[in-house]
Amino acid sequence: MSFYADYIFPVVLDVATKPLKPQRQQTIALAKGRVLEIGIGTGANLPFYGSDASEIIGIEPELPMLKKAELMVKKAPSQAVVKLAVGDAHQLDFADNSFDTVIMCLVLCTIPNPLLALQEAYRVLKPNGQLLFLEHVRAPKPWLARCQDAINPAWKHVACGCQLNRDTEATIKQAGFSFEKIERFQHPKLVSVGGCIIQGVAIKS
Repeated sequence: MSFYADYIFPVVLDVATKPLKPQRQQTIALAKGRVLEIGIGTGANLPFYGSDASEIIGIEPELPMLKKAELMVKKAPSQAVVKLAVGDAHQLDFADNSFDTVIMCLVLCTIPNPLLALQEAYRVLKPNGQLLFLEHVRAPKPWLARCQDAINPAWKHVACGCQLNRDTEATIKQAGFSFEKIERFQHPKLVSVGGCIIQGVAIKS
């Protein structure tokens, strides 16, 4: 992409999302069986996997990010086999019904076609498989949503495609998932326009 996108923004992103570390730990710890993490980025979530994850496959479209993730593999749980690959969320190179868990953590804001990516996640999950998600989303308060709409054109340019105002909860439903658990909250340590969070578990029904 560019020097900024490949080397500067990933560092900025890791710092900016540091307040979400407890939520990331909670989400990733629920992973079990054969796991696909879509948009593994710099591999920041690898230390948070628990003993129930037997295989972790992480895909990422940007090779420089993936090279950073390779340095984090040693921090994954010792029992898990970890494999990293360049991959496109819109067209997953995996068979139907082949994963127990799919993780989408702070990626649905950036993926160009989130519905297609979620439909692909649904396809590769086994029946009753779980989608673990943690995402910032469109604000429920109208005034704050209007602020997001106004800021978004500049924001997505500076933040390498990240969108402030996506209704990700609705998109997850549209892809066919049913929610087993969902929490909606405003994170007190994040800027208001980017701090509207959903977190939870959705099931392939």
